Amino acid sequence: MSVLGWNRYGKSRVRLVKVKRAGKAHEIVDLTIDVQLEGAFDAVYVDGDNGPCLATDTMKNTVYALARRDPIDHVEAFALRLAEYFITKPSVSRVKISVVEHPWSRVLADGATHQHAFVQTGAGDWTASVTHDARAAEIVSGVTNLVVLKTADSAFSGFPRDQYTTLVDTDERILATSMTVSWKYRPGTTDFSVRDAVRGTLIDTFASHMSLSVQHTLYAMGEAALAACVDITEITLTLPNRHHLLVDLQPFGLDNPNEVFVATDQPYGLIEATIRRGTA
Repeated sequence: MSVLGWNRYGKSRVRLVKVKRAGKAHEIVDLTIDVQLEGAFDAVYVDGDNGPCLATDTMKNTVYALARRDPIDHVEAFALRLAEYFITKPSVSRVKISVVEHPWSRVLADGATHQHAFVQTGAGDWTASVTHDARAAEIVSGVTNLVVLKTADSAFSGFPRDQYTTLVDTDERILATSMTVSWKYRPGTTDFSVRDAVRGTLIDTFASHMSLSVQHTLYAMGEAALAACVDITEITLTLPNRHHLLVDLQPFGLDNPNEVFVATDQPYGLIEATIRRGTA
């Protein structure tokens, strides 16, 4: 005998671009949105009864309709509005809205910013998610694909050695990563503009920290982000170590004073951690 376990369904990768035309200088909001619903949908799976099943096409249309009504000043607030709408639907007990925001900036033309021409920044995508149930909504912001690199102030030594260890100690290496970071807000938070300060703090700390390992720098960045924003309760960082290996040029009669590297994408070290506020 079979019994239906956990289940969820929704609409993925809803592409939304909104142009704000309030003045001569236009603004663009470029989003990819996932809508996911949980609830009393057993009959849909087990009996083929679509009575409780909100069509995923309706979910897509709802995104566009609410986007027309909402200014989308902050993507977190728009995601919350979507979650609040869907949680009222019959049979729905839990909603998760996930958003990736693709940043654009105005083109510089003739020494000034163009009013309606844009270029993608390529400096990471903003992310947001809202999980809403009968009790409350949890709001998470973040950034992904934020690629950073520094050529000094990074070391790695003093690690255990055994018969399979070939890595040598170093007090100067390239440190590069593509950061994925997410942070939770305390209940009642409404000012989501702090994300710019969090991102800036992460980058500044990465640059200035004397790194003894990727783990060491990860913790320093998380700690600094919590200090920069009192509304954040915890932050999770995922840092793949983009290895840059020193090329051996001795076969060609050349030295290599830490200048010529080969950048590798696989395999890579993967360092992840969550840093939370301590209790007094």
